Amino acid sequence: MQPSMFNVQVRLPERNEVFLMNTFSDAQLLVSPDVAALLERVGESTTVFTEDETDALDSLAQNGFLVTSRDSERRSLDEYFRSVREDREELRVTVLTTLQCNFACDYCIQGDHGDHNLFARKMSLDTAEHVAAWIERKLDEIRPAKFVLTFFGGEPLLNLPVTYFLSERCHELAGARGVKLVVNIITNGLLLTPEVVDRLLPYGLNGVKVTLDGDRDTHNRMRPLRGRQGTFDRIVENVRRVADKVRITIGGNFDDTSVESFPALLDFLKEQEFADKLAKVNFKPIIKTTPATPTPPKGFIPLTAVGANGKPLGGSCMTTAGAGTSVGSPCDTCHFVDEKMTFLREETRKRGFPTVDGIHMGPCEIHRKHAYTVGTAAGMAGRTPGRRRQPGASTRSLRTRTAATAPSFPCAPAAVPSRRTPSLAT
Repeated sequence: MQPSMFNVQVRLPERNEVFLMNTFSDAQLLVSPDVAALLERVGESTTVFTEDETDALDSLAQNGFLVTSRDSERRSLDEYFRSVREDREELRVTVLTTLQCNFACDYCIQGDHGDHNLFARKMSLDTAEHVAAWIERKLDEIRPAKFVLTFFGGEPLLNLPVTYFLSERCHELAGARGVKLVVNIITNGLLLTPEVVDRLLPYGLNGVKVTLDGDRDTHNRMRPLRGRQGTFDRIVENVRRVADKVRITIGGNFDDTSVESFPALLDFLKEQEFADKLAKVNFKPIIKTTPATPTPPKGFIPLTAVGANGKPLGGSCMTTAGAGTSVGSPCDTCHFVDEKMTFLREETRKRGFPTVDGIHMGPCEIHRKHAYTVGTAAGMAGRTPGRRRQPGASTRSLRTRTAATAPSFPCAPAAVPSRRTPSLAT
């Protein structure tokens, strides 16, 4: 037996305990320091263990902290990703109805660059018909139990004809095959009206994600209209008008100039009559794709958390999905971003809002063979829902069925409850 390569230890000196997590088995234990030290002794051939130590080792092995060999662990990881990749329970399709946007967020990768919004593509109804025909073929090929259709952009509600057409047509296709259809929208919220929600509810509208980047003044600075007018009040009013009709998730993006305004936003949301209807509240750092120097390891995406000046901030465990600013290790020196994400999660929980736990982050959609992103024109579909293709991912015509592969990143499987292992002395 030997320690798993996926073990993580976090010492809690104020409690005289150690938090153990295995990022593959997702097991989480609170143990005494002597149990944590026991892991380090396992590989020593001359070590003789007491009966209590043997019992502790058995518990660690059951939770994946000890493995028979690294080769068997790698085989288990390969099998896990194979099962994720080949899963046919769900078909997931994200449709970019348009690349146009009515906002001018400075940090957006699309942004308000010159005449971008004037000439950015919109999906036509003719292309939408091709998309629907492609989806029909996928439903017959995969035969999923569930079909998740997500509208994204740009601002997807700038193209309501395509949104309505695809929702109605996919509802017909799924219903005829006994497949459950779930429709989600990721929107800036400015065009979110009761009329839009009422039109989509019969076709399976499940949830809407809206972004608020801090309190009123901060949000209006970060997410203005193209004429620099504020958007906060109108978005909140729109959420108020539809919160009784559909599940609303509030997201937000922060940098070093805006992060301190989010507790005020949370206080504001807590006071609203729709507070208890929010399905989730979650905030993330502003991330940019940046050229990595030196070249990152194969399969790594160079993602870097940046400040208001566009320069990288120090550290982020989000960059374990990419090279970040430190290519020599998958994990950068964590300070600003990790501290602020933890701070905002704690502030969110204090006010009673559901949020993520900051631990369970995978697997990424890019691993799933039957998760697709469909662009606005030219009838093209991509295997990854991200804004850019990555090496190994596939983009191809909707009229073809070319097989595709995707790179693998070690993300954690589904969650299991945290447990406590007693001290060897008890």
